[in-house]
Amino acid sequence: MDMTELQIHLEAFLQALAAGVLVGGLYGLMCVGLAMIFGIMRVINFAQGDFMMLGMYVTYYFFILLGGHWLAGSVLGPYVSVLLAVPVMFAVGYLAHRLLISRVTGRRGTALDGDGHYAQLVLTLGIALILQNGGMMLFGPQLVSLRTPLSSSAWEIGPLWGDYVSVFANKGRTVAALISVAAIVVLGALIARSRLGKALRASADNPIAASYMGIDVNRSYRIAFALGTCVTALAGGLLATNFPFHPFVGLEYVIIMYAGVVLGGIGSIFGAFWGGMVIGLVQQLSSLVLPTQLQNAAIFVFFLLIVMLRPQGLFGRVSERT
Repeated sequence: MDMTELQIHLEAFLQALAAGVLVGGLYGLMCVGLAMIFGIMRVINFAQGDFMMLGMYVTYYFFILLGGHWLAGSVLGPYVSVLLAVPVMFAVGYLAHRLLISRVTGRRGTALDGDGHYAQLVLTLGIALILQNGGMMLFGPQLVSLRTPLSSSAWEIGPLWGDYVSVFANKGRTVAALISVAAIVVLGALIARSRLGKALRASADNPIAASYMGIDVNRSYRIAFALGTCVTALAGGLLATNFPFHPFVGLEYVIIMYAGVVLGGIGSIFGAFWGGMVIGLVQQLSSLVLPTQLQNAAIFVFFLLIVMLRPQGLFGRVSERT
């Protein structure tokens, strides 16, 4: 292998690595939303990907119908629309829990004995089907996107070796990844330092003891579900600025969300973020040796290896048995 060929392979590897980090940041954010719901409420939410799809369309219509160009111009308008969609999706998640999810979780779920989890599965699957088919009826089957001038331009990093090896970072994906990291930092501070965060953690650790201490566990669950919904919707809105989407796009990402949560370690919010980051890296790096159609296969091969070698996940703790 001569020097020129080595430089070509190195550049391809660094380019895939950079793309994996940027895409992984978005995957990590969507995984964190699911981790909040699964970690705090112990609810397997099949509708999480479809809530993300709804967040994409809310972002899209904020930008198109409410004057995204007028608010901040064609560059920042989509990101302003993403931020406007977050409180809307928080309200959607809050109402979904209050009207539906609360019927099969908390004390009501406990009253269902062993059938409680089955009711949760059936209910969230029903919500997913309603959102998918309702989205098809309202929005249509065509692909839509929320492109910005940043989506078609890139920053050049380098040359890193000689005059040839450079890495190009897509500006739109870079901005989306930075927003994802900022959202994770804010969410982590909220969970770790605020009174609300302490109530959420107490409700997750021991809901009965938390209720004896005066914490409204059902309210904590509603807020956790709403936060998980709007965080995943935020990731969806950021994805919409770089990738086209349709009403069934949630199916493409919900499996990635669960894989990221399990990889990171069930119950760990930051572990879920790093689990999503690992998935993004594996997906992009596998493109160096595999066709695009097999990228998801590479993800799940890696997932199965981790589950076999470290069942608690990359950042989970081994449970202690007495």
